[in-house]
Amino acid sequence: MGVGKTSRASSFGNVSPSSARVLLRRRNPYRHAAALRPFRRDEFGTGAASPTEAHLQAANDLIGSLHTGLLRLMRKETSAVDAATGEPTTTLLQQVVHHKERAHNWVRAIERSWDFYFELFGQRQSEFADWLRSCDRIALDCYQYVYLGLGVAKSIPAPPPFSYMRTGFSPATFRRGIPLRRLGQQINPFPLIQLPYHRLVNPWTLGAVLHEVSHNLHNELGLAQVIPRNIARRLLRAGCGRFVASVWTRWNRELFADLCGLLLGGPATVGSLMDIVGRSPTTTITFVPRAVHPTPYLRPFLSIELLRRMGFPREAEQYRRLWTRLYPPPRAGNIPGALLNTFPEANALVGDTVCFQPYPKLGNKSLAQVIRFEPKEQQMIEEAARRLAAGTDPGVVPERFLIGAARFALDHRLARPGVITENFYKELARR
Repeated sequence: MGVGKTSRASSFGNVSPSSARVLLRRRNPYRHAAALRPFRRDEFGTGAASPTEAHLQAANDLIGSLHTGLLRLMRKETSAVDAATGEPTTTLLQQVVHHKERAHNWVRAIERSWDFYFELFGQRQSEFADWLRSCDRIALDCYQYVYLGLGVAKSIPAPPPFSYMRTGFSPATFRRGIPLRRLGQQINPFPLIQLPYHRLVNPWTLGAVLHEVSHNLHNELGLAQVIPRNIARRLLRAGCGRFVASVWTRWNRELFADLCGLLLGGPATVGSLMDIVGRSPTTTITFVPRAVHPTPYLRPFLSIELLRRMGFPREAEQYRRLWTRLYPPPRAGNIPGALLNTFPEANALVGDTVCFQPYPKLGNKSLAQVIRFEPKEQQMIEEAARRLAAGTDPGVVPERFLIGAARFALDHRLARPGVITENFYKELARR
């Protein structure tokens, strides 16, 4: 007999309809999802390094929205079970397992999100809690300074960036409002700044925080569309050609983060950048056609040009001489001739477009007017470096300047690296 023509008893053998209902619902995801409850305020500690109420609430809101979606799926599954129990045809039974699979996949999405935040927030109970909180404070300082410098009122982003540690060579960021793979393509509710251990243990390399924060500011200030468009327009008007304009436009996010990070942190960030991109000559002069990062050899020159325009011609020249001494003429690599031939003009135009042209999104100010860094700010950093090295209070210096202070103290051998690291985090943790 076909399944559609059987009685209930013959459909399930010796199993009664009530038992069949239990079997159909045996893998009910309700119990799984119920275990993934909201995070409590006190379960990740109560100190200053603990996740803020806003971060916990944002994570709980995301998980709660997934729970709501699961309940909708479960109602459909319940209806399908009721129908299949009353009339166990193949079609109705397949509808049950279809809804079960969808609900199971939804539970897995909740588990991924819950596990992600559990690991993320759990780091704030580890020995690295103060280090991560220190990076949070640097990121918050950047946001506060930028938003105070705008020429127009903008809605205040919340929650602020949240730092966490992960093994790997490179720092990274995940911007607010974008789908995140580690969250099962759910929307990321607040900026995440991922930092490798080796950066945290060497705070003079934390110019990376300024770079990653700048990626987020690029979006939150509403510049992510207009800046690449303006870069392309100016390069085309200058006669640089479509190929050159397309390459610089593709590089726009990374070069914005470099330049904005320099405005936030000062000359020390150029040294940090050269530390990162300074590899073997072969690697450094290699052009990767679809890469979003500027070719390593060319990349520091953008910051060097901006440093000169910020009022640091001596430092800019020192960095330029060091870089050109390290590497052979770039024509030894595969960098396209059109890029090299137009580079001096394009470099100046791109830097001017990003940093010195007014934007309505900034209240008709330029980025360099919103984020002011002049020689007097560098004097603050150098004074803070001497105090940091001596273990004395560096004073009211902004948090973001302590990165440059740590690097200045290291470069000028004002104290041992371990002392600089200890005093750097001690100062930020106490604020």
